[in-house]
Amino acid sequence: MNPGLLHPTSLWKQEKMLKFWYFFLVLCLLIQQLDANSGIKVRITQKGLDYGKKIGLEILKQRMKEESFPDWSGREKSGVGDVDYTISGVRINTIEFPDASISLIPGIGIKLSTQHAYATVSMNWSIRTWLFKDSGRATVSISGVFITAVFTMSQDSTGHPSMSLDSCQMSIRGVEIKLNGTISWLYKFFTKYLEKPIHRSLDIHSCPNIRQGIQQIDAQLRTLQVPTQIDAFAQIDYSLVHSPGVFQSYIDLDLKGTIYPVGNWTDLAFIQAPFILPDKSDSMLYFGISEYFFKSASLAYYTAGAFNITIVEQLSSYFNVTTETFGSIVPEIAQYYVEARPAMLNLRATAAPVVSLQTDSFTLEIYASMEVLAVLPDSTTQSMFTVNIIANASASLTIFEQKLIGSLCLNRFQLFLADSRAGFFEVSLLENFLSYVLRNGVIPAANVELKKGFPLPNLDQITLLRPVVKVNKGYLLISTDIDYKL
Repeated sequence: MNPGLLHPTSLWKQEKMLKFWYFFLVLCLLIQQLDANSGIKVRITQKGLDYGKKIGLEILKQRMKEESFPDWSGREKSGVGDVDYTISGVRINTIEFPDASISLIPGIGIKLSTQHAYATVSMNWSIRTWLFKDSGRATVSISGVFITAVFTMSQDSTGHPSMSLDSCQMSIRGVEIKLNGTISWLYKFFTKYLEKPIHRSLDIHSCPNIRQGIQQIDAQLRTLQVPTQIDAFAQIDYSLVHSPGVFQSYIDLDLKGTIYPVGNWTDLAFIQAPFILPDKSDSMLYFGISEYFFKSASLAYYTAGAFNITIVEQLSSYFNVTTETFGSIVPEIAQYYVEARPAMLNLRATAAPVVSLQTDSFTLEIYASMEVLAVLPDSTTQSMFTVNIIANASASLTIFEQKLIGSLCLNRFQLFLADSRAGFFEVSLLENFLSYVLRNGVIPAANVELKKGFPLPNLDQITLLRPVVKVNKGYLLISTDIDYKL
């Protein structure tokens, strides 16, 4: 068996102890190389990296103390002949990284280093020579552990994220064993024959163990389904536009951030205008969500028919809509329906809503047509009239349960008569009524859908902490810390 498992870095071979770092790598390494500007930018600051280091080391220590290690045997040469040894029941009692640090190497990647790390380990031991044999318990003190590892980030040929170990250096100042058994006067002589293979194995296997752990992370990243379906109408692509930009105090990520109709990944005809995140470092993470992102969402939902709704049930809770209702507003209609019949409204978007982000202002220009129909006794419908609508609405945005949640408020609208069974009439007569319909039927129905939210990049056990949303010219800025539940 491999005694290198005693060393804390062997933990990199375990999937669970890497889960927190995996979150940052998902942010840093999504997918695809595309010659385009990004729809979403993510900045991981030094504050975020430091928090990642803190939580990562806590996970590391917890996992190491729970780890079970295999037994192993060996033989060492001595002045009195061969020493056969067996070590079993290995348990990590304490492990500390008092001087661990994480930093960025501009243009290269992430540097993780620790100095003066130490651990204490308990184990069973047995020794056999031609003169004697003995067994007992032992406490191993591993001190002065120095590790420096540099990780680079890139993308593979299929457009998936990739991570590799660029360099690794490791040294140990000392391994000291205290044996408990029956032949105490021989312990000092023989402890070096147990210390020697432990020290040698740590030197040989530590960096390969780290490399193997990084390869496991890389394999996990290749299985990421970066395209995410939002709902029955739309899907989002969080792929990288280009490789992460590593700077002195932060990592910048440019994500494609495009929303498509479900089942249709055709690139959009319009191009994202570039935008720059502000020079801030108070939060762990910054998300910049561009106007392009929201425009692609508008087009995707329009293409998928999400804005086409029939309004009947939405109105029933407010008042009973019939032909008589419209006849009382527009006298020309009353003459066609002597007996009151139920009415229904078919609302159809005629174009994708136009999105505009200005400082502290998020607005949509909505183009639609509304056909009002009478429901006849045989359950068929008959068109009464159709109006075209141009409406302006404001959007407010919040973060809830790792999703970007929107809510609309109608500002103003205009009506234009497009067709009428009763001939021409002044549509201004309908403005108050349809304003009520829009504010109490259409907008609430849209807000119900918007409350489902757009998912942000995230992993289990990660919570956005105190997120702040601000609308800037051309993009939305989300500033947030994160919390990881151990």
